[in-house]
Amino acid sequence: MRYFPINNELFSKNRKKLAAQLKPRSMAIFHSNDIMPTSADGTMPFRQATDIFYLSGIDQEESILLLFPEHPDPKYREVLFLRETSELIAIWEGHKYTKEEATQTSGIKTVLWLQEFEPLLNSLMTEAERVYLNSNEHLRNSSLTQTREMRFTKWCQERYPLHKWERAAPLMHQLRAVKEEAEIELLQTACDITEKGFRRVLKFVKPGVMEYEVEAEYIHEFLRNRSNGFGYTPIIASGANANVLHYIENSQECRAGELLLMDVGASYANYNADMTRTIPVSGRFTDRQRQVYNAVLHVKREAMKLLRPGNSIPEYHKQVGEIMTEQLLKLGLLSREEVQNQAEDKPAYKKYFMHGTSHHLGLDVHDYGRVWRKFEPGMVFTVEPGIYIPAEGIGIRLENDVVIREEGVFDLMRNIPIEADEIEELMNA
Repeated sequence: MRYFPINNELFSKNRKKLAAQLKPRSMAIFHSNDIMPTSADGTMPFRQATDIFYLSGIDQEESILLLFPEHPDPKYREVLFLRETSELIAIWEGHKYTKEEATQTSGIKTVLWLQEFEPLLNSLMTEAERVYLNSNEHLRNSSLTQTREMRFTKWCQERYPLHKWERAAPLMHQLRAVKEEAEIELLQTACDITEKGFRRVLKFVKPGVMEYEVEAEYIHEFLRNRSNGFGYTPIIASGANANVLHYIENSQECRAGELLLMDVGASYANYNADMTRTIPVSGRFTDRQRQVYNAVLHVKREAMKLLRPGNSIPEYHKQVGEIMTEQLLKLGLLSREEVQNQAEDKPAYKKYFMHGTSHHLGLDVHDYGRVWRKFEPGMVFTVEPGIYIPAEGIGIRLENDVVIREEGVFDLMRNIPIEADEIEELMNA
């Protein structure tokens, strides 16, 4: 792996937390992701399923984690199954985990080869009353692709129809929403690498460069700092492109006088940063650009104050909407009459700020966490307000990643330049 080894105490602690949530006489089973095909003999780069990584640290395809906390034989309370390697596989595909390496990575003592899974499962099922199976229950999931876990669920329920079945996803959503300090350290590393990329880009951007060249500067800096690459498809949007929220073509020229919106984040050890910065291509903001920029920055800072224990996402977004409304009034984009006559389910500010302000962040960029759950210390959120004015060719979004603490948020991107004056100074140094 590119990233430095992670202390396996993190994964052992995560497994203990999950085990404590399981009902009596229960087994839980988690699978790795598939290596997805493209065409001919091509494949996409492998990215591990985040739940099995969270519980084991294993970053390899064709892996299975089985947990049976109450099994009479201690060696079967945690079992990891791996694809058996060989000299031929090593020649063609490279090194795979040995059993000893898998134990060192995960903290799991019982490591078996994959072909031993079905016989052992058949034996363990005689002791189990319930089986927790995993599925993707993220509220934004819309994938039609059948995963290894979906295929296994069908196979398992057909083979053992009289067992009781439970959903692992609600438990994983509950656990993963609050990060361990070791996870926060990994997120900090991802944010620090993202900072290096941004500072590199500030020295590179000028009129005439292409959006994809800016993307190349980021990925160069990310990879040379042990990043897995981008945590998500980067948005490098100059001029009018900044008003397309999920613009990912990154193919246009950055022109003098325009703004450049960059929504990028490095992935490190499968943990993801999520940063947005908007900079002037020519190195100086116009008066109007600066006016809108400072309005967005004000909303971001006020929003961060609202990320406190006891608040919730729906109430938080309502509060941020009120702050944004005042800024849009000051910018002359909304009138008092429009605000007074707005529909409750369609507030006036949505014309210029149409997306949410924050989402959970972690192993997934839009990480696990229930919408109505009260904020707790240890939760990690993005803060990303924006103002989009197509008629003026202005699209500005600013985004930092923060940890909720009892005493207030801790900004993981506190060292990444964001003040308009500092941006200009660094671009013109």
